[in-house]
Amino acid sequence: MSDSVRKKIVGPGDVSAENILRQAQDDMEAVHQDDVILSRPDGDVILSLSKDEPQARIVGADASLEDEVYGATLRPRTFEDYVGQEQIVDNLRIAIDAAARRGEPLEHVLFSGPPGLGKTTLANLIARATGGTMRPTSGPTLEKPKDLVGILTALEAGDVLFIDEIHRLGTVVEEYLYPAMEDFQIDFVVDRGAYAKTLKLPLKRFTLVGATTRAGMLSAPLRDRFGIVHHLAYYEPAELQRIVERSARVLEIAMEPDGARTIAERSRGTPRVANRLLRRVRDFAEVRAGGVITAEVADEALRREGVDKRGLDRLDRAYLDTIANQYGGGPVGINAIAATLTEDVETLEDVVEPYLLKIGFVQRTAQGRKTTPAALAHLGLRAREGMQQRLL
Repeated sequence: MSDSVRKKIVGPGDVSAENILRQAQDDMEAVHQDDVILSRPDGDVILSLSKDEPQARIVGADASLEDEVYGATLRPRTFEDYVGQEQIVDNLRIAIDAAARRGEPLEHVLFSGPPGLGKTTLANLIARATGGTMRPTSGPTLEKPKDLVGILTALEAGDVLFIDEIHRLGTVVEEYLYPAMEDFQIDFVVDRGAYAKTLKLPLKRFTLVGATTRAGMLSAPLRDRFGIVHHLAYYEPAELQRIVERSARVLEIAMEPDGARTIAERSRGTPRVANRLLRRVRDFAEVRAGGVITAEVADEALRREGVDKRGLDRLDRAYLDTIANQYGGGPVGINAIAATLTEDVETLEDVVEPYLLKIGFVQRTAQGRKTTPAALAHLGLRAREGMQQRLL
């Protein structure tokens, strides 16, 4: 990584961020082998990756190492700087202020929603607003109860424990979390049989912030123990444009408003994707367009990356084309589509379909998947007569 790019990421004289960036680079190989979580000394999470996570597409919402390293600088530091999710942010600020007036820690908070929408950022902002320290971890890394106990006993009063992908907690670990959330204590069973006894270890009052992309996989007992529950929605293009413009200012990128709008419109409603596309467009602009991002420059750069005007990449279009041409517009089962594309069913269901369903390009029915007239128009295809009758 060049010195000029490094300075844009960490800022001049930012020793802590420089150390974090060096740590991230040293751990590059470890990302592909083990679960990795990196954070600033002040607790801000900048990297939370699991060995089970697939490599991100350019329009994929899953975080890559590059996304999280740049995110150390691009993430807002206050609620005032946070763009979008206005109702959620307003409700959080009210809850934080009310808890502060009562001299109590904030109730436990659960954020759900697709990846890349700002759940980790909101957890960081909660910690900053409450004056506590952010203690990040993730569900897959807490394999045994002792892993969780070690973290809980180290928490100070008012600290924020952030568990990413909390739906992936093991059953035994989750049960240890129940008394910690409700009574701020941990129950230990000592000895066995007739000599068994329960010891209660008190904990300091803390706030648990959980984040999940699969709210339906959370057990009811765990979900009910969260006093504040919010679902994050996809962003509007105008909000994404503001995010892109702010990121461009932070990274000192010359960009016209039309260029920011072009990137925002193709970001699939996700800030993480918007910032990733901005970096790819910046690379093209620096090499081929004098360093200035205009609408034309952004359009050409994204076309070269395979991202069209609706934010679809090659896999999205191949998925739609398979249904439209090989299966007559559907309905067709997801297993047949996966076999045709030689992709995993989970990849199609978790990565490809959510955005296509959101923009109305696919219908998911009991009989299978079907393309819509909007999808056919985008692909430049005509609906066949039999398909038109089925849609009607």
